[in-house]
Amino acid sequence: MTANERFDTMETRIAYRDIDLLGQMHNAAYLTLAEQALVAFWSHRPAVEGEPAFTMKRMECSFHKPLRYDDLASLRVEVDKIGMQTVGFAVKIEREGQLAARVEIVWMAYDREKGEEVALPERLRDWLYDFLP
Repeated sequence: MTANERFDTMETRIAYRDIDLLGQMHNAAYLTLAEQALVAFWSHRPAVEGEPAFTMKRMECSFHKPLRYDDLASLRVEVDKIGMQTVGFAVKIEREGQLAARVEIVWMAYDREKGEEVALPERLRDWLYDFLP
């Protein structure tokens, strides 16, 4: 993957609607931004026949420096862990090269019809390994 092909990063301006009375971005807005970055990243996965559905198993955010209205935030998605049925992501949110927050997201693969956890497909697992730090 070259710099021109990067889809594990995105930039966005912090919207006024996401600002609280202290002039900082709402805590929940960090999670929303991280989900947007992860959805953009995930849209580039390889096609897998019979791909399972994915559901949120866990989401956690560590705050480091507050973001404010009109800040330019850079988000980078990394694959943190690959389990049998789960994949963990770390989304780093930075402003001017400094870490503002780190969001950890764990997705679980499941069969929609049976409603059971299932193994990650090998092709998808292989693709994910390219994004481990």
